Amino acid sequence: MKISRFFISTQKDDPADADIRSQALMLRAGMVKKHAAGLYSYLPLGLRSIRKVEAIVREEMNRAGAIELLMPVVQPAELWQETGRLDKFGPELLRIKDRHDRDFVIQPTSEEVVTDLVRSEVRSWRQLPLNFYHIQTKFRDERRPRFGVMRAREFTMKDAYSFDRNFEAAQVSYRSMFDAYVRIFQRFGFEFRAVAADSGAIGGSLSHEFHVIAETGEDAIAYCDASDYAANIEKAEALPLLAARAAPTQPLQKTPTPGAAKCEDVAALLGIALQQTIKSVVLAVEGEKSGQAATIVLLVRGDHAVNEVKVSKLPGLANTRMATEAEIVATFGTPPGYLGPIGTVHPVRVIADRTVAHMHDFVVGANAVDFHYTGVNWGRDLPEPEVADIRNVQAGDPSPDGKGTLSICRGIEVGHVFYLGTKYSAAMSATFLDDKGKSQVLEMGCYGIGITRILGACIEQNHDAKGMIWPDAIAPFTVVICPIGYDRSEAVRSAADALYAELLATGVDVALDDRGERPGVMLGDWELIGVPHRVVISDRGIAAGTVEYQHRRDAVPTVLPLAEASAQLQARLQR
Repeated sequence: MKISRFFISTQKDDPADADIRSQALMLRAGMVKKHAAGLYSYLPLGLRSIRKVEAIVREEMNRAGAIELLMPVVQPAELWQETGRLDKFGPELLRIKDRHDRDFVIQPTSEEVVTDLVRSEVRSWRQLPLNFYHIQTKFRDERRPRFGVMRAREFTMKDAYSFDRNFEAAQVSYRSMFDAYVRIFQRFGFEFRAVAADSGAIGGSLSHEFHVIAETGEDAIAYCDASDYAANIEKAEALPLLAARAAPTQPLQKTPTPGAAKCEDVAALLGIALQQTIKSVVLAVEGEKSGQAATIVLLVRGDHAVNEVKVSKLPGLANTRMATEAEIVATFGTPPGYLGPIGTVHPVRVIADRTVAHMHDFVVGANAVDFHYTGVNWGRDLPEPEVADIRNVQAGDPSPDGKGTLSICRGIEVGHVFYLGTKYSAAMSATFLDDKGKSQVLEMGCYGIGITRILGACIEQNHDAKGMIWPDAIAPFTVVICPIGYDRSEAVRSAADALYAELLATGVDVALDDRGERPGVMLGDWELIGVPHRVVISDRGIAAGTVEYQHRRDAVPTVLPLAEASAQLQARLQR
């Protein structure tokens, strides 16, 4: 591509409203144009990278046996009513009416449509397994779009849906897609982790997220260096940190703790370790009017945090949330900092974290302002609690697989695979006849990759003070030739054109910057854009029979013989 015939629109300064580095760099480099919150045009540079992402995804999906089709952006609301998601999905689902007052949605995902398609086309077990995928526009009406293309309202996603005759076959499909995703992210050149995850709004009983490792990631990932264990912190199992409960050694006392409403303050005031304190967290029923909290108290150690996703999975707690201070005071008559499980004004359901259940001589709120109970022990001062894993893991916790300790890093979710079972097929009566002529419900899986989100995640992992640093596989151009004085020097123009033609003939995705810009402007543009391989041609170099090659990550250029520039560059591209 000759850049004089292309579209380049770079900016010197970061936009004032950019949340993170990738958003700022994409806007500065002219990869995207923002029209409104969460709504972007993808300019030619950005689209070139998107098309490369799509090409790799298609190759690996096809290799895994998935079949491409294209499903509509606008979907009949009645399909979503069949699964109950029309109401459950919430305000992120954009609902519209056509001129006949019929209800439709702008799709955020396509489980309903693909299940409708398959139930009308698949009759026999002989047609299975099936895996359909498409690369299509999605829309989610985010309350607060942010982070550029990584949390946009309109975006492009590859979503695939597998259909199988039984659980065992569905697990084969799931593993096939998992392996395909590993190949895809390896080809992108990412540092990534596949982690066990909660299924969230999609549903299902098994899921894994694929995260690009980056400090700006929204998700915390727990992993073990001594094994393959990795899980989203929402899913990571927290083992008890105490092997067993010791016998009481202290009497129960109501101890003054003036002004100490936080566990940290209580520990400092009493001169004890924070790990000897317990915090009480109260639940309220989601959707009910504010006023009173539910009589459910969660207990975690003072240095731990409640994991709301784990709590929501416990029996009877699916529709609960953390109570507000006003709700706690209205129900218990005590501010939350002094709340505890002893002597509450109402009978409460106490759920203790596994570590808390093994503690002795601990400290809890006394249900009175400026007082805590010290020397508290299970069995003697409190009934034995209901015990569950209700906390977030922390760095240094034992790995659930028993092979080491956990570390925590940040990740950007770019892919997710789910085993759905019959969640959608049963609701929509998607069945087939098995080899005995008996009707069976189809087993399903779904598999998503955020195509446009890949760009932002890649930049978050690959940038420096000068700009972006693209991996070869998805760079807008793989090589850029920067001729100094292209518009003034016949020798430079001739050498640049010859190298450009030679690289094009061998299939290299090469750009020739023939704009005649000043060297500082030209080189600054390409450092910002982040093309991984750059060749500079100048009169001085031609006189010496050389060119300067520099990878975007290199601190200084390498001198190459002009006559061997094409061959040596191609050799570097094949590494």
